[in-house]
Amino acid sequence: MDVYWLEQSEADVPEDGSWLSEGEAVCLSRLRFAKRRGDWRLGRWTAKRALAACLKLPSDLAFLASVEIKAALSGAPEVFLFSKKATVNISLSHRLGTAICAVALSGDRLGCDLEMVEPRSDAFVADYFTTHEQALVERASAEDKNLLTALIWSGKESGLKALHEGLRLDTRCIEVGPIGVGRVYGLPEQVSDCQPSLASAAQVNGWRQLQVRYEETQVFPGWWRHENHLVRTIVSPVLSDSCPRPLSAEPIHPLSSTLSA
Repeated sequence: MDVYWLEQSEADVPEDGSWLSEGEAVCLSRLRFAKRRGDWRLGRWTAKRALAACLKLPSDLAFLASVEIKAALSGAPEVFLFSKKATVNISLSHRLGTAICAVALSGDRLGCDLEMVEPRSDAFVADYFTTHEQALVERASAEDKNLLTALIWSGKESGLKALHEGLRLDTRCIEVGPIGVGRVYGLPEQVSDCQPSLASAAQVNGWRQLQVRYEETQVFPGWWRHENHLVRTIVSPVLSDSCPRPLSAEPIHPLSSTLSA
């Protein structure tokens, strides 16, 4: 089973709200701050475009209004088509005017995240990373350190989303191992003694592999990529054999907003 992904930017989002469901329009009206409203609209738009592309649904604005993204009690996004819950599974993240949506057509757990590559303090690493992750960052080259820190943090966020827990859990219960860089669970521990080298990790279509372990009970395979000062991670049990597949969302012309009979 494949996992698909799509990114959109703020410039892709229509200014009007005709593509929102009635419930989504109500939710949007309750958000007070402009940045929060913009991020929320961008996330919902990206999810709807990803679903339309993945499920081969119409992508005009009127039809997109029949697709509704609701938050479950866990906070995870749930998809409804014409008010009926769909079996498709999605995960969302946004940063710096960019949003990503990952889509899985099965009920398997799924998490994705976007993080900005920027300097983070030693205190941040000590507070949120496991002892092994701290050692990886400590041994990383100056060139890799900021990227590796963002990658580990993003992998944690994706793993926590896949567990439907988010930051309610201690982030140190999740351990991230970029394959070719850090620990690969199930292989000898000496793998983790290598000097981290993100550039040397093998890639497929711009994606590199990682693994995310939750305590001693679960290991999620995943993939990561770095572009435009952002690192992306996607984790899911179905990602062991292939990297996420890209989706294409062509710009929607305003005249296409009318749903044909």
